[in-house]
Amino acid sequence: MSDPREMSGVWYGRYASTGGDQDNGFIAVLEEAGGLFSGSISEPDGQGGIRNASVAGRRSSGLIQFVKQYRGRWHHAVFYEGQIDGQGTEANGRWRLDEGTTGGFSMEREKFSVEELEAEEEEVLEVR
Repeated sequence: MSDPREMSGVWYGRYASTGGDQDNGFIAVLEEAGGLFSGSISEPDGQGGIRNASVAGRRSSGLIQFVKQYRGRWHHAVFYEGQIDGQGTEANGRWRLDEGTTGGFSMEREKFSVEELEAEEEEVLEVR
């Protein structure tokens, strides 16, 4: 990952509607190649279950745009546009539905990399 703003990784986020009647957390697992990224989002459905969606988008420098397409019981798409910071650790912006509902979102990259987890595991094994 030469550009720290590359979207590959695990992201923890929140979205809320402008009216405040919709506020939810989510986990996104994304993979970027050549400025295009895809992946999946899982989030609570408000009824004790989980909603799943696919993600497809693009990144140009710090600008990100993507579509979240729900699968299963929900079939609508949500359009996102925002910015990712220069360190590639936080992103935020706006979302909208076709019928006009809008809101904001923010997400933070998981701080552990595979290499860091493997190094931590090796340290634990050495201590034993």
